[in-house]
Amino acid sequence: MAGTDKSQALTPQPGPIIILCEPQLGENIGMVARAMANFGLWDLRLVNPREGWPSEKAVATAAKANHIIERVAVFDTIEEAVADLNLILSTTARSRDMFKPVIGPDEAVRQAQPQIADGRKVGILFGRERWGLNNAEVALSDFIVTLPVEPAFASLNIAQAVLVLAYEWRRLATADALPFEGDLGTPAKREEVIGLVGHIEEALDRAEFFSVPDKKPTFLNNLTSMFSRARFNDQEVRTLRGVIAALDRRHLRPNPSRPQKKKERPE
Repeated sequence: MAGTDKSQALTPQPGPIIILCEPQLGENIGMVARAMANFGLWDLRLVNPREGWPSEKAVATAAKANHIIERVAVFDTIEEAVADLNLILSTTARSRDMFKPVIGPDEAVRQAQPQIADGRKVGILFGRERWGLNNAEVALSDFIVTLPVEPAFASLNIAQAVLVLAYEWRRLATADALPFEGDLGTPAKREEVIGLVGHIEEALDRAEFFSVPDKKPTFLNNLTSMFSRARFNDQEVRTLRGVIAALDRRHLRPNPSRPQKKKERPE
């Protein structure tokens, strides 16, 4: 599976608990597990899943996030699922008639982080596929979390919503560190760029490119400016010089499209 590195060890790290209230489809549970695995979340709780548990459909769509599927905890009621939590965040796309602060996903993880760092438990509630959380379930929470979606099309798939919160958590937990860095090579020295321009100039002179000599300095200055702005590495400069050299020597090679004259043998 692309992007999965089996040589990397999976080590549980403290994070928010994802709670799905009465999920209707096993496939959605599996996709939630996959989204959690992408960003290092481990604990998934289900409240009264309609198709029961365990679920073969969930396993099939979890994309080998077995370390989450195997740890799933199932509860009969939401009260049981949140009983041991210190902070509860409920997600919804609809305005609720309640006195609760409404925050975005970035603020939600900022509220969760110090609680989790102190060893307390934080849960994020997600509602049913068709109609989300009811008001009684939202009432259990400390904060309402909503996303900056298009108001006319605000409904997200559960896995999508979980992915957004999990992504924000990962950004905060890792201080935006990326898993790998790009190799930009060794930056070319300015003398290498100057040498490249000089190489091009010589090749263009041999090709009689500069039909108007007065324009040559401006052309070369523009070329130098362009290459300097590109910030080539030393390998890229060598590659370009190799291309120029090959083009410059092309007249020395036989053209396979032209018939070659046969050498006459002496009588």
